[in-house]
Order: sequence, then C-alpha cells, then structure tokens
Amino acid sequence: MDVRDYLRAVRRSWWLVLLAVMVSLGVATLVTVQTKPRYVASVTYFVTVPNQGVSEAYQGGIFMQQRVKSYTDLLKSDRLAQSVVAKNPLGLTAEEVQARIGASTVPDTVLLRGTVTDTDATRALRLTEAVSAQFVELVKAVETPPEGRTAPIKVEVISGPRVSSVPVSPKPPFNLSVGGLAGLLVGIGLAVLRTRFDNRLRDAVGLQRATGSPLLGEIPFDPAARTAPLIVGDAASSPRAEAVRKLRTNLRFVDVHEPARVIAVTSALQGEGKTTLSCNLAIALAEAGWRVALVDADLRRPKLAEYLNLEASVGLTDVLLGDVSVGDVVQRWGDKSLLVLPAGSIPPNPSELLGSKAMADLLLVLRESADIVVIDTAPLRTVTDGVVVAVQADGALVVSRYGRTDRGQIAAAAQALQSVSVRMLGCVLNMAKLGRAETDQYESYRIDVPPAPAAAPAERTGPPAAATSSGFFGQERAADPTQELTRLRR
Repeated sequence: MDVRDYLRAVRRSWWLVLLAVMVSLGVATLVTVQTKPRYVASVTYFVTVPNQGVSEAYQGGIFMQQRVKSYTDLLKSDRLAQSVVAKNPLGLTAEEVQARIGASTVPDTVLLRGTVTDTDATRALRLTEAVSAQFVELVKAVETPPEGRTAPIKVEVISGPRVSSVPVSPKPPFNLSVGGLAGLLVGIGLAVLRTRFDNRLRDAVGLQRATGSPLLGEIPFDPAARTAPLIVGDAASSPRAEAVRKLRTNLRFVDVHEPARVIAVTSALQGEGKTTLSCNLAIALAEAGWRVALVDADLRRPKLAEYLNLEASVGLTDVLLGDVSVGDVVQRWGDKSLLVLPAGSIPPNPSELLGSKAMADLLLVLRESADIVVIDTAPLRTVTDGVVVAVQADGALVVSRYGRTDRGQIAAAAQALQSVSVRMLGCVLNMAKLGRAETDQYESYRIDVPPAPAAAPAERTGPPAAATSSGFFGQERAADPTQELTRLRR
C-alpha cells in the first residue's frame, strides 16, 4: 500500500478513526479525573572538597563529578530512609519514604538534586527537609576516615527545600493530547486493517479479477435513484444516465462478429440493482433506435412491472403455462420501441418453467420480433433460476454493487455461469462512488433538457400488442410471432 491507499483507507473508514479518537479521549479524561494530584518538593546539594589548592582544582573537579554519581544511589538508599523515619516520624514506613525519593545529577557539574513526590504538598515539604538534613549527615559519616580526620568531601544545601504550588500530575492538556494522538494512530491502524481484510468489491479491477470478464461500465451512486430509478425526465441528463449509455455502447461492441441479441442480466446477491439496470439498459437501447424486448424472468421476486408502472397480473408465467399468448400480455412502454413482458403470477416451480421448452420457444419468438432482448433474472447465489435463463441467452451481464458483494461471492457466481459454458459478456460495478474530478467532468458535459413526464404504458384497445404481419413493433417482420410460437409448441 502506498500513501494514497492509506489515505483512501482512512477516508473510507473515517467513522472508525473518529470513534477511536473519541474513546481514547474518554479514557484519558477518566484517568485524569481519577488520578490524585501529586506534588514535588526539591532540594539541591553542592558537593566540594574543602581546603583544595588551585593546582588540584582540575583533578578535584573530575573526582567530584564521578563521586556525585554515586551519591544518587546513596540518596535513595535504605539507610537514609530508615534514618529519616527514625528521627522524623511522618506516618510513613521506610519503604514508603524510599519510594517517594528521587535523585539526579546536573551534567558536568558537582550539583545533586533530590526530589520527593507525594499527594500531600505539606508532607512532601516536611519529608524533603528531613531528607536534606539526614543526607548531609549520612555523607559526612560515610566519608569521614576512621582515624578521625576531617571528611575530604563536603555536601551543602544550596537550594530548597521548596514545594511546587501546582501539582506535577496529572496534566490534563498533556494527557488529552497523548490520548488523542494514541486514538488517532489506533484508528488509522484499524482503518488500514479493515481495508486489508475487507473482501468486498470497491473497485473495477477487483471485479474484473473476480469474474474474469471485462468491465463494461461503472454506474455511479445517485441518491435520487431511490425515488426515481429510471433514466427518464430530469434523470435523463444525470451522470447515472450517461454511464448507462456508455454501458450500452460497450455492450454492443463486445464482439462485433457475434453480437449478443439475448442478454441475461444477473447478479450474485439480491439488492445489487440488476432490475433497475435492466430497465435503464433497455430504455437506453430503445432511445438509440433498437427494437428492445424486456423480460422479467425473476419469478420469485419480480420488480420490473412495479418500476415501469405496468400491469403485473399476467405475464411470463402465464405464457409459459400456455394460458395466454405472448402477443396478448406483452406491453409497450411509453413512446419508445420498447416492449415489456412482466413476470406475471409467481409459480411454485420457477426453475422448471424457465428451463422448459416453452421458454426456449418464447426466446426464439422474441428474437425474431426484437433486435435485442434483455432478460432480468434471479440472483445466482440464491437460486439456480439465473443460470437456467443465462444458458438459453447469448450471454450474461453480471452486476455487482459497490461495497456490498465480496470477491468470493462474485467469483462463485461467475463460476456458476462458466461451469455451464455461459458466455460472459462482461461485468458492471453498480452504485460506484465517483471522485470529484469525474463528477465535475460529467457536469461540464451535461446538457439541460426540458423536463419530460415519466413514461407510462400506452393506452390499448383490445390485445396490448397483438401480433400482426407487421410484428410487435409495427415494422415489417418475416412472420407473425404469435403464430410462430404456436407452431413451435406443436
């Protein structure tokens, strides 16, 4: 991962980073509130050699610097703590006194600094006074020769004892800063780990690798699609509509020598937008002048008639059962060369119906009447209906929703198609997130058009699209599709 990948990971999981920072700040605040204030009293000693001549000053200075280092351990020794407790009872044991004492040297000097840390400022000061007095006596006793001569080293108090009026801990600004920084680092780490272990599809490259087929389009996410899923009216000039038109172009040139006329649109899971894409793709193809037949072959959860505002009581199921003729139930949508065959009633055996000879015969009739047949099928990972329909089509278009389907699911769906030798036309990444540059580019080429009313089914008198010698679409055809269907069933 490079820097841009890390930035994308943080931007994608910004809520996780924010949560980690908030939790860390909360913990830092709790620790700060519950920590008792601690005060520090200090005293500074000066270590020297009395009666030292000038010629011996240099060697004496080096000797004293080395000697002072050993006094830091002496200041924190058991002997000094026991002496302090014996002569200055403060309600503390020798171990407690020893734990409160600290010592340090000033580099390149003969100064020794002693500190006492306590939750009571008064007790810290009194303990420091006792320590400073007893330490001077202890050094004198340790350094005095046995012959009774004068001690060669002298320790004097030159500063203190004094106690700070402000507690040295806790430090709210410091604690909160450290807590916030720690939370930020933890949040970034979690965001990166989430990205590394997140198996959901979030880019076109991953989708192509999972399906083993070319990417034919990226349909951008459009909040307005929830209430207005079709690319008509104001949505006809949206980035989503332009992306569908680009998909239309790419789909028509997948293989110019063997173009796909019957296209099965499917997905790995439910809710990936395959039905909406089927409708919009059919509309875009009809806008380009193609005669399009749109079939709802998702016989378990049909939605196509609802999206297109069509009559849904009879449709594909009734045709396959032989109850009605396809010419009696196919419906023209709007003023475009688009015919729609809804799903009809939900049968108890969708897979058997879709794999029947009647379905194959119906597709032959539709192929004769239309230039392109778009079939909305069931999800591949849920039921086998989609595979059954895709086998009878010229190819399958696999739709995957951004951030919803993982690579394993889409790969298994593609494998289900490939295992029965279904021609993979390509894949589509639906509801993709566009960058600001891509959005601006769409807006710069956008053409404002007068709003048009949403298309609705044409009024009919008698059979909705009765088959005549001119075919479903009104153009001259080779044969009557309804009669052709009847002939093939015999």
